[in-house]
Amino acid sequence: MRARPGRAAVVAAVLLLALAASLVAAVVIGPADISGSEVARSLWRHLVGADAGPPPLRDAIIWEGRVPRALTAAAVGGGLALCGAVMQALTRNPLADPYLLGLSSGASTGAVVVIVLGAALALPVAAFAGALLALGLTLLLSRAAGSFSPTAVVLAGLAVSSVLSALTSLVIFWSATGDSYREILSWLLGSLGGADWADAALAGVVTLVCAIPLIGSARTLDALVLGDTAATALGVAAARVRVLLFLCTALLTGALVAVSGSIGFLGLILPHAVRAVVGARHRVLLPLSFLAGALFLVWADTLSRTLFEPRELPVGIVTALIGGPVFAVLMMRMKKGRA
Repeated sequence: MRARPGRAAVVAAVLLLALAASLVAAVVIGPADISGSEVARSLWRHLVGADAGPPPLRDAIIWEGRVPRALTAAAVGGGLALCGAVMQALTRNPLADPYLLGLSSGASTGAVVVIVLGAALALPVAAFAGALLALGLTLLLSRAAGSFSPTAVVLAGLAVSSVLSALTSLVIFWSATGDSYREILSWLLGSLGGADWADAALAGVVTLVCAIPLIGSARTLDALVLGDTAATALGVAAARVRVLLFLCTALLTGALVAVSGSIGFLGLILPHAVRAVVGARHRVLLPLSFLAGALFLVWADTLSRTLFEPRELPVGIVTALIGGPVFAVLMMRMKKGRA
């Protein structure tokens, strides 16, 4: 659990530079042959108000398409990785991720209902409401079971997730027809294909608002990892703090899932990868997990839209194809470390 401040500073600088370069690369790479100078002129036109810029069609591809999509990917990736690191500490479960408490299942249920009703414009609101409903049910069930302990919350989350997943399947089986099947499948697998400036603003603002208290709770999370008894001895109101951090994590996850759909593995593998490099102190782990998650999803989304162009893959497929083997490697390294 010992922090490595020198290494952490180097890793943070590398991740920041890599993220900035990757955002530019994500805007340049794609079916339309966009140059770096065109990107710079388009940004200059819209941010400064200059007259010079690329032709209107290419300017629209850059400013209305690729820039908000890349920024949304960074916010979603960073937010989900941050939520994963927090969830693993709150539940003291290394397999925890943002969807552990049924949040993904709740968001999926809400989204699928509005899609089959033909009200796709309400999808972000429905997904967000579904995630919050799932969290509420999980906490109520945990409370009814007697406590907000990590074990009780995780088990309640699994029960809620199972029921909501069954409801989602029932709605699809009973009501989905025609193109709605394809739309539902794309959302359930995660996609940033429709990301615009409104999505980028929602993901960015909610991430900023929720990331500040989550990262600021680093010392509290260090105490909770030691167990509720030790945390209480250190002056932490374990049950109350855990519920508040669960709520903050659920708000962030719900907003991000509403924008991007369900994207798996980010919140699970990125905190483990960062922890293996810089240690487990949350003061370092949380911000670096955010940067690593943002970097990862920017490139995963770029691959999803360019590997088989003009066909675009749901980004959740790419994150799973990369995340599964990476997680296996991390497991092998952890096993060697314990040997």
